[in-house]
Amino acid sequence: MKIISLKNIAQAFIFITVPLVWSQASVVKVTSPDEGLVVQLKLKDSKVFYSVELDGESFLEDSPLGLMTSKGDFTKGLTFENSDIKRISDSYTLTNAKVSKVTYIANELVANFTNAKKDTLTIVFSLQDNDFAFSYRLIGKDLNTKVKILSEATGFNLPDDATSFITHQALPLTGWEETKPSYEEEYTFDEKLGTPSQYGVGYTFPALFKNAEKGWILISETGVDGSYPGSRLGESNADGLFPIQFPQEGENNGIGDTYAAMAMPVQTPWRTITLGKTLKPIVETTVAFDLVTPKYEPTVDYKTGRSTWSWIVWQDDSINYEDQLKFIELSAALNFEYILIDNWWDARIGRDRMEELVAYARSKNVSVLLWYNSNGYWSNAPQTPQDLMNTAYKRQREMAWMQKIGVKGIKVDFFGGDKQITMQLYEDILNDANNYGLGVVFHGCTLPRGWERMYPNYMSSEAVLASENLIFTQDASDKHAFKSTILPFVRNAVGAMDFGPVFLNKRLTKDQTGGSLRKTTEAFELATGVLYFSPIQHFGLTPNNLVEQPEFVLDFLRTVPAVWDETLYIGGEPGDYSAIARRKDDKWYLAITNGEQKDKTLKLELPMLKNKEVTLIYDAKDRSAATKTVKIKKNGTFNIDVLGEGGALLISQ
Repeated sequence: MKIISLKNIAQAFIFITVPLVWSQASVVKVTSPDEGLVVQLKLKDSKVFYSVELDGESFLEDSPLGLMTSKGDFTKGLTFENSDIKRISDSYTLTNAKVSKVTYIANELVANFTNAKKDTLTIVFSLQDNDFAFSYRLIGKDLNTKVKILSEATGFNLPDDATSFITHQALPLTGWEETKPSYEEEYTFDEKLGTPSQYGVGYTFPALFKNAEKGWILISETGVDGSYPGSRLGESNADGLFPIQFPQEGENNGIGDTYAAMAMPVQTPWRTITLGKTLKPIVETTVAFDLVTPKYEPTVDYKTGRSTWSWIVWQDDSINYEDQLKFIELSAALNFEYILIDNWWDARIGRDRMEELVAYARSKNVSVLLWYNSNGYWSNAPQTPQDLMNTAYKRQREMAWMQKIGVKGIKVDFFGGDKQITMQLYEDILNDANNYGLGVVFHGCTLPRGWERMYPNYMSSEAVLASENLIFTQDASDKHAFKSTILPFVRNAVGAMDFGPVFLNKRLTKDQTGGSLRKTTEAFELATGVLYFSPIQHFGLTPNNLVEQPEFVLDFLRTVPAVWDETLYIGGEPGDYSAIARRKDDKWYLAITNGEQKDKTLKLELPMLKNKEVTLIYDAKDRSAATKTVKIKKNGTFNIDVLGEGGALLISQ
């Protein structure tokens, strides 16, 4: 046994030789520790393929592997050299995730292939009981050789009758002020494979598929940093094969290359696949964190928590000194840790008065987060402060000022791409922010890929069609409940999601006389504060909620956690309902939302709460929130009535 000690992390690696099979048909077979998941690695016509089965059912058919590089072609003409399988056990802790302690066991296959030049392509497979991941290693005779990974042959060949729940990839330099891709597109819903995407350029990770009546498949990637671009799924063909594709040329206004440039030896990020007969493994997976390691030590003890945010409902006009005082008071009244002060603060409040606001917030035990535009010249987004986060000396000078006046974190917006140079910018911002004790939230941004574990000051990312759209359009409000049955099973399953939940105003404007009409119940809205996970949770609350809401609602808001020790799938699926339970210390919170307009009675299995009294927040007939104490049956079953577009919360006592 080899033990490596890191702060807040304990890693234990145990290697056990597992029998390896390479048959006459050129197949290596490796199974998960429980032997339910089976991956076969095949060499056909000098090309490498893999396939995946779960409990004897096909979940991925023969799918291609390989790299095209500046040093040679590793997509064909390959020769198998050797392989080995080992058992790996790993334990670690997290302070900013949906779980706090993780122990996993995996079988690891390492298979080596050579091309005509006798350079080696190594493919590494890691199999847990419901998770499968793979990564490439490239080894040349000259270890100091630089190499470009020009493209990948990697693909995912779904069964023909599978259907998709995936978000479309946007075209570059489109949308508002040419800020796309901002990874805020709509999702497909139970869509037949081979259907063209909305913009003809594929789809964004993560990607959820329903394997007919056999189960579910979630595909994503992890471990992407400044050494590699973020990838996406290209268009599927009629057979259901989705290729991996690198960023589009026009992303970030054409700045940077679309391929990866690295030094040998190379290891690529991990592509992850989670499979299950139900959505339970999807919701509970930690594979995005299991295969990465911390990049650096934290310089301070970063604080997660809840935040008020005037901009989300009161919008730009609220970015003034007086309104921010009101939201500081709101945070203090709710025991929230933070207030986020959004765009234009430098122009509308000014730096001198910002120092006063930060000091006043500190006197109320509230920390300040400040918004920044990431922009160099890759979009036309005009909001300031801008041109400060994209250049090292400006960024460090700005962060030193924030550290001096007591700001505790930043929200950086408008990134516009997935190129390697953009991934390096994310990493540079995080690294510099850590040097100044600042937590980081990203918006207008890409999916986080294992960043909760890689970067200790990383807090959250948007990467979703988030709650600002509830204010912008009535259509988004009309679809709010429906989307609550998609996001927990796709986007939020693999990483922190700064959606911005919990709106208690009837109309989503400052004066509540116009704007979007909220269709969901108040119990639904409260449930989204647990359903959606973000280590800093920005709530859609306004000061009037303090006098309009009953005390039990305010008590819930004062005590609801933002990070969790355990997360469990209880029930639901896209388009129907969602029920997810989260535990902090010994207290459970169960969030339920109804994605349809019709009323429902849900029958839930709650073994962790059997024979216990719990507080229930539920839908009253007038769609307000009501509360009572209920007792879960000895067998752990519980029936709950929810209104159409309604919800509920169960909180253990």
